[in-house]
Formats: sequence, structure tokens, C-alpha cells
Amino acid sequence: MSKMVEVVIDSVRVSLTNQQRIVVLRDLQSDTYLPIWIGPYEAESITIALQEIEVARPQTHDLLKNVFNMLNAHLLRVEIINLREDVFYANLVVELNDQVVNIDSRPSDALALAVRTNVSILVAREVLDTAGIHPEQDIQEDGSAPAPDEGGPEESKEKGEDRLSVFEDFLDNLDLNDLSNPPDEDEPDENDSGQDPDHV
Repeated sequence: MSKMVEVVIDSVRVSLTNQQRIVVLRDLQSDTYLPIWIGPYEAESITIALQEIEVARPQTHDLLKNVFNMLNAHLLRVEIINLREDVFYANLVVELNDQVVNIDSRPSDALALAVRTNVSILVAREVLDTAGIHPEQDIQEDGSAPAPDEGGPEESKEKGEDRLSVFEDFLDNLDLNDLSNPPDEDEPDENDSGQDPDHV
């Protein structure tokens, strides 16, 4: 089994240019971040739970939590276990009738449940190594010398630029305030946007 790393939700962000939502996870043991594209409704659901906003009626993830409770099933943790073709895969690890079962899930839904039930969020080490970003290593604004295994200054700079290129547009177009306003009622569904959620 792959080694798992515990993370927390650092923030939910919105791009200024295309209104895409991103949830940013942070490794508890290091300054490593994992950004995942998610749909607007999942982003709203996560934000509502993080900010402990009261809603008049249960949302979908509240409903699922209530179903688990009624069936005496316990969500033990959520795991982001794989990354294939730029799509993340997750599991809900649930105890039911003295058995532990894994339920396939999108990371966005798993995270929305995790913040409602206060369970641990784990990410496979391979996923974090592949898609994680390390600002303290990749951007050395203070001009400090590279670590011994990073090579010379030019080599280190080129490696950092290569690793960050995939996130350049994302970082340039972020609204640095946490997502606090729900999407407009007439905003198109995530499946109509042309980009699948739970993306790298």
C-alpha cells in the first residue's frame, strides 16, 4: 500500500479570469501544497462547512452525512489515492457492520464530507510528489544558495521554472481572498464548462 501523508484544507480559491475553483491542500509535515480543480457547487459546499455557515435545509453532502449516521456507518478518513491523466481519484474509508470498505469518490465530494465530519484527509505520497508544489524550494526570492543536491544556481533556477510552469497561469489569475460568495444561481453547471473538476 502506498504511503499516505496527512493534509489539511489550506484554502478554496477562485480564478479571476475563468471563475474556476481550486481547493488547496497543505501537507502537515512540510510546506508542500496540492492544488485541485473542483466544481463551483463543491467549492461552495466545502466553504460553507469550513466557515460553519448555517443553511436552512441539508445540502447534498449534509444529506450523505445524515445517511451514514442513520445507517450507523462511520466515515473513518478520506484518501486521495491516485492521479491519472490529470484527474485525481479518492476513496471514502467507511466502517459498516464491523467491516472497513472503500467507496470510490471524487476528491471534491470526499473533502466536502471530511470537513463536515472532522476526519483526516490523506494523500498518497506518489500523488503529492507528482502534483505538489513547494514554494520554499521552487521560488528562492532571497537569493539563498541551493541545497547540496540541487546543483548550481542556473540548474536550480531552470528546474524550478520547469516545475512551476504548469501552475503559472493558475497563480497569476488567483483571487487571493478565500472564496466566500456562492456562485450565481444562473452559473452554468460544472459539466458544461468544458473542464472536468478534480483536475491537477
